[in-house]
Amino acid sequence: MRLLPESALVCLESTLVSENNLLAINSLSVSFGGLKALDNVSIEVKPNNVVALIGPNGAGKTTLFNAISGLVPADSGQIKLEDNLISWPKPHELAGYGIARTLQGVGLFSGLSVVENVMMGADIHRKSNFIKDILGLSSRDEYELKEKAMQALAWAGAAHLAELEPKQLTYPDSKRVSLARALVMMPKILLLDEPAAGLGQDDIDKFTKLIFDLKRNCSIVIVEHHIDFISRISDQVYVLNFGKVIANGTFDSVKREPAVLDAYLGTQQSNSSSNSSRAL
Repeated sequence: MRLLPESALVCLESTLVSENNLLAINSLSVSFGGLKALDNVSIEVKPNNVVALIGPNGAGKTTLFNAISGLVPADSGQIKLEDNLISWPKPHELAGYGIARTLQGVGLFSGLSVVENVMMGADIHRKSNFIKDILGLSSRDEYELKEKAMQALAWAGAAHLAELEPKQLTYPDSKRVSLARALVMMPKILLLDEPAAGLGQDDIDKFTKLIFDLKRNCSIVIVEHHIDFISRISDQVYVLNFGKVIANGTFDSVKREPAVLDAYLGTQQSNSSSNSSRAL
């Protein structure tokens, strides 16, 4: 995987170092009909940290991402960015707040090349319409936009794929391109939805290195089921079950919590063996 010089980072141009929270969600609740998908959930994300959201299927992890992304409405709760209270963002406002997200599905557009797909992400950041404007861009504007896209592809280890079409990509390559499309927005906060899903160990190892490089310049929040991956990259872990946070702390601390073992294994085992811990 080829990395660009630090001057070409595509997250923040200066390192985020602060004692304050970059993102804070306070007492968030979300309901679908009579079902409470999130119940009084609070999380904090500090600058230059990787925060992992884990838990069984249906625990509310993706719903939390969707609330932050403006895809589902919050019943109650607050969101703060850099200690400033804001309204819950709408999807088109995310770039302005410095938030970028990947999806569980890679969501690439057929008929566009890889680099054009990534340019779509940059286009969101500059608040114009790529599909409408691409044929009318000046040579200079198109060059600058493509340069940003190529930088993002290089960071994701996918620069060599730039002129291919999505149908020509392997699944791991598609995920790299999807990541590049988020990185090109130069986010302060990067939301990654199951980035390791479907990847082999070699690709996961490469992605782990990339996470450590990126966290120097932006904060990362990850929803993931691949626990070995989470144990390697996370600074803070929140465990959700039935819409509630049942534990938070470092990975080593939460993996031994009886409530966490119960959620994953179906029985409380506070004195469980190391084999039980690995089952997380």
